[in-house]
Amino acid sequence: MRLITSIPEMKAFSTEARKEGRTIAFVPTMGYLHEGHRRLLIEAKKLGDATILSVFVNPSQFGANEDFAKYPRDMERDKAIAVEHGAEVLFAPEVFEMYPKGYGTFVDVPELADKLCGKSRPGHFRAVATIVAKFFNIVMPHKAIFGLKDYQQWLIIKKMVKDTDMDVEVVAVETVREADGLAMSSRNVYLSASERRAAAIIPKAMAAAREAVIKGERRGAAIEEIVKKIMEKEPSAVIDYVSVCDTDNLDGVEVIQGRALLAMAIRIGKARLIDNCLLSV
Repeated sequence: MRLITSIPEMKAFSTEARKEGRTIAFVPTMGYLHEGHRRLLIEAKKLGDATILSVFVNPSQFGANEDFAKYPRDMERDKAIAVEHGAEVLFAPEVFEMYPKGYGTFVDVPELADKLCGKSRPGHFRAVATIVAKFFNIVMPHKAIFGLKDYQQWLIIKKMVKDTDMDVEVVAVETVREADGLAMSSRNVYLSASERRAAAIIPKAMAAAREAVIKGERRGAAIEEIVKKIMEKEPSAVIDYVSVCDTDNLDGVEVIQGRALLAMAIRIGKARLIDNCLLSV
Protein backbone atom coordinates (compact mmCIF):
# COMPACT_ATOMS: atom_id res chain seq x y z
CA MET A 1 0.00 0.00 0.00
CA ARG A 2 1.20 3.49 -0.82
CA LEU A 3 0.86 6.32 1.70
CA ILE A 4 0.31 9.69 0.03
CA THR A 5 0.16 12.97 1.92
CA SER A 6 0.46 15.60 -0.82
CA ILE A 7 -2.21 16.75 -3.27
CA PRO A 8 0.09 16.77 -6.35
CA GLU A 9 1.20 13.19 -5.67
CA MET A 10 -2.38 12.04 -5.21
CA LYS A 11 -3.47 13.72 -8.44
CA ALA A 12 -0.55 12.18 -10.31
CA PHE A 13 -1.47 8.69 -9.10
CA SER A 14 -5.13 9.07 -10.08
CA THR A 15 -4.30 10.61 -13.45
CA GLU A 16 -2.06 7.66 -14.29
CA ALA A 17 -4.65 5.12 -13.06
CA ARG A 18 -7.29 6.70 -15.29
CA LYS A 19 -4.93 6.67 -18.28
CA GLU A 20 -4.49 2.94 -17.69
CA GLY A 21 -8.26 2.49 -17.83
CA ARG A 22 -8.55 1.54 -14.18
CA THR A 23 -11.69 2.21 -12.13
CA ILE A 24 -10.97 4.24 -8.99
CA ALA A 25 -13.16 3.41 -5.99
CA PHE A 26 -12.81 5.92 -3.16
CA VAL A 27 -13.66 5.64 0.53
CA PRO A 28 -13.41 8.99 2.36
CA THR A 29 -13.13 8.71 6.17
CA MET A 30 -12.03 10.59 9.27
CA GLY A 31 -10.08 7.54 10.37
CA TYR A 32 -10.27 5.46 13.54
CA LEU A 33 -11.64 2.75 11.30
CA HIS A 34 -14.18 0.18 12.50
CA GLU A 35 -16.23 -2.64 11.00
CA GLY A 36 -18.44 -0.17 9.16
CA HIS A 37 -15.42 1.23 7.34
CA ARG A 38 -14.28 -2.31 6.56
CA ARG A 39 -17.58 -2.89 4.77
CA LEU A 40 -17.03 0.27 2.73
CA LEU A 41 -13.58 -0.98 1.73
CA ILE A 42 -14.98 -4.39 0.80
CA GLU A 43 -17.56 -2.70 -1.42
CA ALA A 44 -14.89 -0.49 -2.97
CA LYS A 45 -12.82 -3.55 -3.81
CA LYS A 46 -15.81 -5.05 -5.62
CA LEU A 47 -16.54 -1.90 -7.59
CA GLY A 48 -13.08 -0.80 -8.67
CA ASP A 49 -9.57 -2.04 -9.38
CA ALA A 50 -7.85 0.87 -7.64
CA THR A 51 -9.11 1.36 -4.08
CA ILE A 52 -8.21 4.65 -2.40
CA LEU A 53 -8.92 5.33 1.27
CA SER A 54 -8.59 8.81 2.73
CA VAL A 55 -8.08 9.62 6.41
CA PHE A 56 -8.62 13.26 7.27
CA VAL A 57 -10.17 14.73 10.41
CA ASN A 58 -11.73 17.83 8.90
CA PRO A 59 -11.50 20.72 11.38
CA SER A 60 -14.06 22.89 9.59
CA GLN A 61 -16.91 20.45 10.22
CA PHE A 62 -16.50 20.63 14.00
CA GLY A 63 -18.32 23.37 15.91
CA ALA A 64 -16.71 25.60 18.53
CA ASN A 65 -17.71 23.31 21.40
CA GLU A 66 -17.29 20.02 19.58
CA ASP A 67 -14.66 17.33 19.78
CA PHE A 68 -12.04 18.02 17.07
CA ALA A 69 -9.05 17.88 19.43
CA LYS A 70 -10.35 14.76 21.18
CA TYR A 71 -11.67 12.97 18.10
CA PRO A 72 -10.19 9.44 18.21
CA ARG A 73 -7.19 8.83 15.99
CA ASP A 74 -5.05 5.73 15.36
CA MET A 75 -3.20 6.04 12.07
CA GLU A 76 -1.15 2.86 12.51
CA ARG A 77 -4.30 0.79 13.01
CA ASP A 78 -5.94 2.55 10.06
CA LYS A 79 -2.95 1.67 7.88
CA ALA A 80 -3.17 -1.98 8.91
CA ILE A 81 -6.88 -2.15 8.07
CA ALA A 82 -6.27 -0.46 4.73
CA VAL A 83 -3.61 -3.03 3.86
CA GLU A 84 -5.82 -5.90 5.04
CA HIS A 85 -8.60 -4.84 2.69
CA GLY A 86 -6.42 -4.24 -0.32
CA ALA A 87 -6.39 -0.45 -0.47
CA GLU A 88 -3.79 0.60 -3.00
CA VAL A 89 -3.45 4.11 -1.59
CA LEU A 90 -4.02 5.69 1.80
CA PHE A 91 -4.34 9.42 1.25
CA ALA A 92 -3.72 11.26 4.52
CA PRO A 93 -3.08 14.96 3.91
CA GLU A 94 -2.32 17.47 6.65
CA VAL A 95 -4.76 20.29 7.39
CA PHE A 96 -2.47 22.91 5.80
CA GLU A 97 -2.45 20.83 2.60
CA MET A 98 -6.24 20.87 2.30
CA TYR A 99 -6.74 24.38 3.66
CA PRO A 100 -3.71 26.48 2.65
CA LYS A 101 -3.30 30.04 3.82
CA GLY A 102 -5.91 32.26 2.23
CA TYR A 103 -8.40 29.46 1.57
CA GLY A 104 -11.92 30.86 1.31
CA THR A 105 -14.16 28.77 -0.98
CA PHE A 106 -17.05 26.65 0.27
CA VAL A 107 -19.76 24.41 -1.17
CA ASP A 108 -23.26 24.67 0.27
CA VAL A 109 -26.39 22.57 -0.25
CA PRO A 110 -28.82 24.52 1.97
CA GLU A 111 -31.93 22.72 0.71
CA LEU A 112 -30.80 19.63 2.62
CA ALA A 113 -28.11 20.92 4.98
CA ASP A 114 -30.32 23.08 7.20
CA LYS A 115 -32.47 20.18 8.42
CA LEU A 116 -32.02 17.44 11.06
CA CYS A 117 -28.35 17.51 12.12
CA GLY A 118 -27.87 20.81 10.32
CA LYS A 119 -30.17 22.59 12.78
CA SER A 120 -28.00 21.81 15.79
CA ARG A 121 -24.71 21.86 13.88
CA PRO A 122 -24.88 25.00 11.70
CA GLY A 123 -22.23 25.03 9.01
CA HIS A 124 -21.43 21.35 9.47
CA PHE A 125 -22.68 20.15 6.11
CA ARG A 126 -21.19 23.10 4.25
CA ALA A 127 -17.85 21.91 5.60
CA VAL A 128 -18.63 18.29 4.66
CA ALA A 129 -19.69 19.19 1.12
CA THR A 130 -16.62 21.37 0.69
CA ILE A 131 -14.10 18.76 1.82
CA VAL A 132 -15.76 15.98 -0.20
CA ALA A 133 -15.76 18.20 -3.30
CA LYS A 134 -12.06 18.85 -2.78
CA PHE A 135 -11.36 15.13 -2.35
CA PHE A 136 -13.32 14.32 -5.51
CA ASN A 137 -11.24 16.86 -7.46
CA ILE A 138 -8.00 15.49 -6.04
CA VAL A 139 -8.67 11.73 -6.07
CA MET A 140 -10.77 11.79 -9.27
CA PRO A 141 -12.76 8.67 -8.38
CA HIS A 142 -15.24 6.91 -10.63
CA LYS A 143 -17.12 5.66 -7.57
CA ALA A 144 -17.28 6.98 -3.99
CA ILE A 145 -18.64 4.80 -1.19
CA PHE A 146 -20.56 6.15 1.82
CA GLY A 147 -22.38 4.52 4.72
CA LEU A 148 -26.09 5.09 5.22
CA LYS A 149 -25.70 5.72 8.94
CA ASP A 150 -24.95 9.27 7.76
CA TYR A 151 -28.05 9.32 5.55
CA GLN A 152 -28.30 13.12 5.43
CA GLN A 153 -24.65 13.37 4.42
CA TRP A 154 -25.22 10.80 1.66
CA LEU A 155 -28.17 12.79 0.28
CA ILE A 156 -26.18 16.02 0.36
CA ILE A 157 -23.21 14.50 -1.46
CA LYS A 158 -25.50 12.99 -4.10
CA LYS A 159 -27.17 16.37 -4.72
CA MET A 160 -23.83 18.18 -4.82
CA VAL A 161 -22.56 15.72 -7.43
CA LYS A 162 -25.73 16.07 -9.51
CA ASP A 163 -25.93 19.86 -9.29
CA THR A 164 -22.26 20.42 -10.15
CA ASP A 165 -22.11 17.75 -12.89
CA MET A 166 -19.36 15.77 -11.20
CA ASP A 167 -18.60 12.49 -12.93
CA VAL A 168 -18.72 10.41 -9.75
CA GLU A 169 -21.13 7.61 -8.82
CA VAL A 170 -22.09 7.93 -5.14
CA VAL A 171 -22.61 4.44 -3.72
CA ALA A 172 -24.46 3.70 -0.48
CA VAL A 173 -23.72 0.84 1.94
CA GLU A 174 -26.15 -0.22 4.66
CA THR A 175 -25.39 0.69 8.28
CA VAL A 176 -23.24 -1.84 10.10
CA ARG A 177 -24.41 -2.58 13.64
CA GLU A 178 -23.17 -4.08 16.87
CA ALA A 179 -24.76 -7.27 18.21
CA ASP A 180 -27.36 -5.25 20.15
CA GLY A 181 -28.23 -3.16 17.10
CA LEU A 182 -26.29 0.02 17.90
CA ALA A 183 -24.84 1.60 14.76
CA MET A 184 -21.07 1.39 14.61
CA SER A 185 -19.37 4.77 14.97
CA SER A 186 -15.91 6.04 15.81
CA ARG A 187 -17.57 8.13 18.52
CA ASN A 188 -18.83 5.02 20.33
CA VAL A 189 -15.42 4.97 21.98
CA TYR A 190 -16.53 7.98 24.05
CA LEU A 191 -19.11 5.84 25.85
CA SER A 192 -18.38 4.40 29.28
CA ALA A 193 -19.49 0.82 29.97
CA SER A 194 -22.76 2.00 31.53
CA GLU A 195 -23.35 4.55 28.75
CA ARG A 196 -22.73 1.87 26.14
CA ARG A 197 -25.44 -0.26 27.74
CA ALA A 198 -27.74 2.76 27.81
CA ALA A 199 -27.14 3.37 24.10
CA ALA A 200 -28.96 0.13 23.30
CA ILE A 201 -32.15 2.15 23.81
CA ILE A 202 -31.63 3.66 20.34
CA PRO A 203 -32.10 0.46 18.30
CA LYS A 204 -34.91 -0.56 20.70
CA ALA A 205 -36.75 2.68 19.93
CA MET A 206 -36.30 2.19 16.18
CA ALA A 207 -37.61 -1.37 16.46
CA ALA A 208 -40.68 -0.08 18.31
CA ALA A 209 -41.29 2.45 15.52
CA ARG A 210 -41.08 -0.24 12.85
CA GLU A 211 -43.44 -2.44 14.87
CA ALA A 212 -45.93 0.42 15.16
CA VAL A 213 -45.91 0.84 11.38
CA ILE A 214 -46.42 -2.89 10.88
CA LYS A 215 -49.46 -2.67 13.17
CA GLY A 216 -50.91 0.13 11.08
CA GLU A 217 -49.63 3.43 12.48
CA ARG A 218 -48.99 5.89 9.65
CA ARG A 219 -48.88 9.28 11.39
CA GLY A 220 -45.39 10.72 11.55
CA ALA A 221 -45.99 12.64 14.78
CA ALA A 222 -47.39 9.55 16.51
CA ILE A 223 -44.35 7.48 15.55
CA GLU A 224 -42.03 10.23 16.76
CA GLU A 225 -43.87 10.25 20.08
CA ILE A 226 -43.45 6.48 20.44
CA VAL A 227 -39.70 6.86 19.95
CA LYS A 228 -39.44 9.80 22.36
CA LYS A 229 -41.32 8.00 25.12
CA ILE A 230 -38.98 5.03 24.87
CA MET A 231 -35.92 7.28 24.86
CA GLU A 232 -37.21 9.08 27.95
CA LYS A 233 -37.05 5.80 29.87
CA GLU A 234 -33.25 6.06 29.71
CA PRO A 235 -32.12 8.91 32.03
CA SER A 236 -28.74 9.34 30.36
CA ALA A 237 -30.21 9.76 26.88
CA VAL A 238 -30.84 13.35 25.75
CA ILE A 239 -32.81 13.81 22.53
CA ASP A 240 -31.40 16.23 19.97
CA TYR A 241 -34.08 15.39 17.43
CA VAL A 242 -36.40 12.58 16.35
CA SER A 243 -37.98 12.99 12.93
CA VAL A 244 -40.09 10.97 10.52
CA CYS A 245 -39.19 12.55 7.22
CA ASP A 246 -39.20 12.24 3.47
CA THR A 247 -36.42 10.01 2.15
CA ASP A 248 -35.54 12.46 -0.63
CA ASN A 249 -35.84 15.96 0.85
CA LEU A 250 -35.91 15.27 4.64
CA ASP A 251 -39.10 17.29 5.13
CA GLY A 252 -41.33 16.08 7.93
CA VAL A 253 -43.96 13.51 6.93
CA GLU A 254 -47.47 13.82 8.32
CA VAL A 255 -48.70 10.48 7.00
CA ILE A 256 -46.43 7.75 5.66
CA GLN A 257 -47.28 6.69 2.13
CA GLY A 258 -44.91 4.13 0.71
CA ARG A 259 -41.87 4.77 2.87
CA ALA A 260 -40.29 7.36 5.13
CA LEU A 261 -37.06 7.82 7.06
CA LEU A 262 -36.96 7.73 10.85
CA ALA A 263 -33.89 9.78 11.80
CA MET A 264 -32.58 10.73 15.20
CA ALA A 265 -29.65 12.20 17.10
CA ILE A 266 -29.24 11.28 20.76
CA ARG A 267 -26.63 12.50 23.24
CA ILE A 268 -25.37 10.02 25.80
CA GLY A 269 -22.51 11.28 27.94
CA LYS A 270 -19.95 12.94 25.65
CA ALA A 271 -21.18 11.13 22.55
CA ARG A 272 -23.69 12.44 20.04
CA LEU A 273 -25.07 9.36 18.30
CA ILE A 274 -27.01 9.50 15.05
CA ASP A 275 -29.06 6.71 13.55
CA ASN A 276 -31.88 6.08 11.11
CA CYS A 277 -34.04 3.41 9.55
CA LEU A 278 -36.57 3.16 6.76
CA LEU A 279 -40.24 2.77 7.62
CA SER A 280 -42.15 1.05 4.81
CA VAL A 281 -45.89 0.49 4.44
